[in-house]
Amino acid sequence: MDTSVFLEDLDAFAYRGALASGDAVVLIPVGSLEQHGPHLPLGTDTLLSSHFAEGVARRLDALVAQPIAYGYKSQQKSGGGNHLSGTTSLDGATLIGVARNLVKSFLNQGVRHVVFVNGHFENYQFLYEGIDLALEDLGLKPGAEQSVLLLSYWDFVSQDTLTEVYPDGFPGWDIEHGGVLETSLMLHLESARVAMDRLVDGPAAVLPRFDRLPVVPERTPATGCLSSAAGSSAAKGELLYGQVVEDLAADLARELVREPVGAAVSG
Repeated sequence: MDTSVFLEDLDAFAYRGALASGDAVVLIPVGSLEQHGPHLPLGTDTLLSSHFAEGVARRLDALVAQPIAYGYKSQQKSGGGNHLSGTTSLDGATLIGVARNLVKSFLNQGVRHVVFVNGHFENYQFLYEGIDLALEDLGLKPGAEQSVLLLSYWDFVSQDTLTEVYPDGFPGWDIEHGGVLETSLMLHLESARVAMDRLVDGPAAVLPRFDRLPVVPERTPATGCLSSAAGSSAAKGELLYGQVVEDLAADLARELVREPVGAAVSG
C-alpha cells in the first residue's frame, strides 16, 4: 500500500519528522462548491485540484494539506454566476484571510515551500493577496529561502494536449466550465461521480465582453455549463491529467531545486 501524502493521514510526530529535513513542501488544493451542470458534482473544482496536488506530491516527495473547499463568488462569464443554486461562496476578504493564515501557519511551522494548486478561476487574485499579506506579516523579503507558489492547473495544459482533446478546435478557457476538460478529468479520476446520462449537449454560451451587475440570469445557459461536454472521455482525462502532472512536477522540481522521485500517477 502506498504511503499517504495527505497531512490529514499523518500523526503529529510523523509530520514533525518531515519538517526536520528543513526542505518540506506542502501543496494546498483550492477549489469551490459550485454548480457544474446536471452531470458533474458541486465539488468538481476541489476534487480536481486535490487530485493534481496528490499526483505532483507523489512525484516530488511532498505533502498535501486539506483543501480549501469553498471559493470566491462564481462569475457569470467564467462559472455561470453566483446566482445559481448550489454555488456557495466566500467573499474576497474571507478567502484572503484563509490564505493569509495558512501561509503564516505553515511557514512558521518550518515548511520550506507552500504551493497553492488552484482549481477555481475566480480564486486567483484573492489567494495572491492573502499570500502577499502573509509574507509581509512574516517579514519575508525577496530572496528569502522560504517561499509560496501560486498556480492554476489548467495553465499547464499543453497545446498538443488541447489539440488532441479538442480535435474540432478549443473553444477557449473563458467558457470551459462544465465542458470537455473538466468532464473528461472527472471521468478519469472520479467516474462514479459523473452522470453522463444527464449531460445536455447544446451551444456554447455567448456572453458580452463586460460584466453586468446584477447579472442577467438568462445569459447563462439553463444547464449552468458554458460549453458542451459532448465528446468527453476518460481517455482524454487520462491524457490531460498525466501531461499536467508531469509538466507541473517538472516545473516545481526546477523551481524548488528538487528531483522528481517517480513516474506520473494515473489518478
